Formats: sequence, C-alpha cells, structure tokens
Amino acid sequence: MSHDSVRIGLVSISDRASQGVYEDQGLPALQDWLGSTLENPVEFVSRLIPDEQALIESTLIELADTAHCALVLTTGGTGPALRDVTPEATLAVAHKVLPGFGEAMRAVSLKYVPTAILSRQVGVVRGGCLILNLPGQPKAIKETLDGIFAAVPYCIDLIGGPYLEARPATVAVFRPKSALRKA
Repeated sequence: MSHDSVRIGLVSISDRASQGVYEDQGLPALQDWLGSTLENPVEFVSRLIPDEQALIESTLIELADTAHCALVLTTGGTGPALRDVTPEATLAVAHKVLPGFGEAMRAVSLKYVPTAILSRQVGVVRGGCLILNLPGQPKAIKETLDGIFAAVPYCIDLIGGPYLEARPATVAVFRPKSALRKA
C-alpha cells in the first residue's frame, strides 16, 4: 500500500541558537520523532529563527501558503518571558484556533513538570495547514508529541491534507470508522 507524501514545516525559535551561541536541538528532535513515527514519505522544510514576532509570522505564512506544508511544528518561545512571542505570532496568522491542542499539550506536560502551567502553546489552522507550538526541549517535544499526535492525522484529513499514517508501534492514530481508508 502506498502512503501519501507530506510536507512538514519545522520551525525552531531561539535567539541564541539562531545566532550560533549554541547548537539547536529542536529541529533534530522534531525530525527524529516524525521520522520514526510516520509511515508517509516526508519532506521537511526547516527554519531556525530568532524570537521576533514579525519574522515568526512571515515564516509561518510562508510554510503554510507558499511551501504548502500540511503540518507546521514550532519549538520554543512559548513561555512567559518577554522575548517569548511564538503564540502571539501563531494566533496572528491563524484562520481557526483549536484550543484543545493547547489544553492537551499542557495536560501532557503537567504529568512531568509543574511549570507546564507557564506554557502558552497553541494549535491553529491556516488554510490547509495545522500549526502546533511545541516546547523547546527535546525530551518535552517527544513527551508532548507522544501525548497529542493521535489526533493530528484526522485533523489534517479534515482540513484537506494528506492521509498521515503512523507506525503502529509508535502512536495509535485515531480516526472515526467513517474516515478510515480501506486497505
């Protein structure tokens, strides 16, 4: 059985990593998780940018509208610090807000750290693209994706994207019976 190909945007948002002060760990963590989870052929479109709201907004618009990514995952910039503006940028480019993703991501993270209540992660739709803000640390990225990804493929179905399939041993993707593809 062939799998739909998918283009996924990955955006690491960090002043210091984008300036080369330290090596970015967000993009490799996202790519590793998705590469080991998805059965689909994936093309990654990656960006490493500083915490600048206008730049984050233009990057998200480019990935959704021009690069035609079905999914964009951001990492970093979701805390309460003055420079943390990823949620504001994400909401500014959204056509629809999906509050359940932010709620679920915080609920997952609260199982591991009490400071998860400081996170302001959001999930939104822009056209045919789902955009999710993830935490900045590789361990937290994995925990969060493990906890929420079961709902991502069906969301992408509903907005007209490719049919994402996960390896059964990684994530049990949920779709209503009426949305399942026949083998």
